[in-house]
Amino acid sequence: MYQIGEFSKICQVSVKTLRYYDGIGLLKPSSVDRFTGYRYYDRSQLERMLLIQKLKRYGFPLEEIGALLSGGEGAFRRALRRQRDKLEAQRVELETILQELDAQAQAFERTGNIMDISNGYEIKLTETEPVAVFSLRKRMGAEDYGKYFSELYERIAKEGLTPGGVTGAMYHEEEYDRESSEIELFVSVRETERADKTLEPRLCATTVHKGAYSTLNEAYAALVSWIEENGYERDGAPYDVYRQGAWSNLAPKDWETEIYFPVRKKA
Repeated sequence: MYQIGEFSKICQVSVKTLRYYDGIGLLKPSSVDRFTGYRYYDRSQLERMLLIQKLKRYGFPLEEIGALLSGGEGAFRRALRRQRDKLEAQRVELETILQELDAQAQAFERTGNIMDISNGYEIKLTETEPVAVFSLRKRMGAEDYGKYFSELYERIAKEGLTPGGVTGAMYHEEEYDRESSEIELFVSVRETERADKTLEPRLCATTVHKGAYSTLNEAYAALVSWIEENGYERDGAPYDVYRQGAWSNLAPKDWETEIYFPVRKKA
């Protein structure tokens, strides 16, 4: 048996933390002296404490750790896999941020500009071609794209149609909310007569963004600035077309997104 101070030293955790874990039911001492109130821990609790510390290091919150330790082995394995996927996504995001930081530092050294809104984007006017698509329009967050694109591709397969190679998202609200905006996802199909709709030809200001989606706002800003400077105004919902992405087994820095802003000449 270990007194709380000994247990604290062995596990490298404060006595205050052990008392807190006792209070929330995460790690209760094996016994408490009813006269002195001293808490005592046994060897099995040493193993539990080490596991709690590992799970904390993996990023699990305390309330979830309690549920994991009281659940079954299957739930524990699934939770570990989910957390690993989450940490992997965070690692990729951190690598992307570091690459952006390096590029920003190099651009600053080269030009002396803290931020150049054009950011090297090549912007042009183009008359788009009509595109027959299956589409899904609803309120969704950025994290929902994968789920709803899967639904679209399942519909296409179920109806025996052929994807046409154009995949994108159209934004129907003026304001952007990452958690919930009215967005229309679309996938082109070759069987035009059986499509949900056709994206009609439009005059668009367009550019290509190379890199992660987290910096798409830089391309949008460059487009909006170009539109204003060249005597045009926006004329409809902008949309993205995803040419290269995670599904292409490419690093985020190699992703390619075409961005289209429908425009018209100012009166």
